[in-house]
Amino acid sequence: MSVNITFLGGADTVTGSRFLVRHDGHSLLVDCGLFQGYKQLRLRNWRPLPVVPGQIHAVILTHAHLDHSGYLPVLVREGFHGRVHATAGTRDLCGILLPDSGHIQEEDAAFANRHGFSKHTPALPLYTRRDALDCLGRIHAEPFGQTFQPIRGWRATFTPAGHILGAASLLLEVAGHRILFSGDLGRPDDLLMNPPADPPAADTVLIESTYGDRLHPQEDLLAEFGPALQRLAARGGVAVVPVFAVGRAQAVLHAIAQLKAKGAIPRGLPVFLDSPMAVHTTNLFNQHPDDHRLSARAAQAMAHAATMIETPEQSKALANRHGPMVILAASGMATGGRVLHHLALYAGNRRNMVILTGYQSPGTRGARLAAGESPVRIHGKEVEVAAEVVQLQSASAHADANQLLDWLRKMRGAPDQVYVVHGDMAASDALRQRIEHELKWRAIVPEHGATWPV
Repeated sequence: MSVNITFLGGADTVTGSRFLVRHDGHSLLVDCGLFQGYKQLRLRNWRPLPVVPGQIHAVILTHAHLDHSGYLPVLVREGFHGRVHATAGTRDLCGILLPDSGHIQEEDAAFANRHGFSKHTPALPLYTRRDALDCLGRIHAEPFGQTFQPIRGWRATFTPAGHILGAASLLLEVAGHRILFSGDLGRPDDLLMNPPADPPAADTVLIESTYGDRLHPQEDLLAEFGPALQRLAARGGVAVVPVFAVGRAQAVLHAIAQLKAKGAIPRGLPVFLDSPMAVHTTNLFNQHPDDHRLSARAAQAMAHAATMIETPEQSKALANRHGPMVILAASGMATGGRVLHHLALYAGNRRNMVILTGYQSPGTRGARLAAGESPVRIHGKEVEVAAEVVQLQSASAHADANQLLDWLRKMRGAPDQVYVVHGDMAASDALRQRIEHELKWRAIVPEHGATWPV
C-alpha cells in the first residue's frame, strides 16, 4: 500500500501544523498545533478532525510552540490514547506551555462571561488546564540522533533545528520512503540557539516557509533594540513588549542584559517579565545546555535581567508604578494573556511604546498594531493607540528565505518532491518558486485538507 500525507494544518497558513501520515492501516500525526490569527482559522480549532483521534496510532512533535503542540489536549480528550514522541526539551516545554494555554483560555472565557462581550453564552475554553495536564503523561522523550519506532516498522529520527529549546527536524522512514519534516528552522547566527543540523537525505521534504519571502536585516537585535529603549528611558515612558514565552522572551532578556552590561541603555532601567510561563522557560536553559549557545554565566545574566512576575496580584501592581520601565508579557502576537491588560492601560499615551519583537501573523492584534491601526479592540473595548509602535526586524528565531534554501542545498541528493508548508500564501509561494528555479527541484504549496502520495 502507498504512503500518503494529509495536510490537516500548516498548509495555506503559518499556523496549526498537523500532518497526517498514513500507510497500511496505520496513522501518525506529525505536530498537533493550534490555529491562530484570523477568526476563520481559529474556528478550525473547534471543528473535529477528519480522522477519529482514537484511530491515530502515534504523534510526533517537532517542537513545543502552540502552533505545533497546542491541540494535543483536545486530541487526548477526544480519544487519542497512543504515545507522543518529542525531544526532552520539547517535553519539558510542553509541561509549561500546555497547562498555561489551558489556564489562559479558561481566564479569557471567564473574563468574557463577566463582562458580557462574547457572542457565545457562556463563552467556553477550547480546553482547560486539567485537559492539558491529562495529556502530558503521553509525551515520551527521544534523544537527538537516536532512531525510534513510533509504529512497528516505522523509523523516526530527530536532528537539531535550532529555533527554540528542543526544536527538531524529523526524518520519518515508512515502507522504504524517507520523509523529512523540517519543523521550524532556526537561524545559523541566532543569539541564543545553536544552528540547525544539516538535513539528511530524503525522498520527500516538508519545508517551513514562515520567512519564505523575506531576508533578515543586517542589523542585529542589539543595534535595533538599544536605541528604542534609549528613547523610552529618556522620555520616562512605559514599553509594553509582547513576547512569545518560549524563545523570544529569553532572546529579549539576553539582549537587555548585554545592552546594560555595555552601558548602551541605563543600567537602572526597570524590566519586568510578566509571564509565569516565560519565567519557568528561562529557568529551563540551565537544564538543557546542549540545546543553546549560552555559557552558564550568560544564562545566569539572562535570568537576572528582569524582575520575574508570576502572580496576578504582582501583575496588577505594575499599574501603580511610573515609568520609565519595560514590561515583557505574553502573548507574542498580542492575541491573549496578560499583555492585553498592559496594552489597554498604556497604548493610549504617546510617551509610551509598544515593541513588537518579530513576525506577526495576519489577523492577529499584533499585526494590526504593526500596520498602525487605531483603535484596536481589547477585551471588547476600542483602545486608541497613541504610543510609538516599534517592530523589531532582527529578533526572529526563524531562518529567512536564503537560510532556508541554504539548508536545503546541504541535502545529499535532490528529493523527489518538496512540499512548502507553514507559511502565509505569499511567503510559501515565493519559496516554492525559488526552490524550483534555483535548485531545480519539484515543489508545490499544498492546500489545506489535501492528501498527496509520497
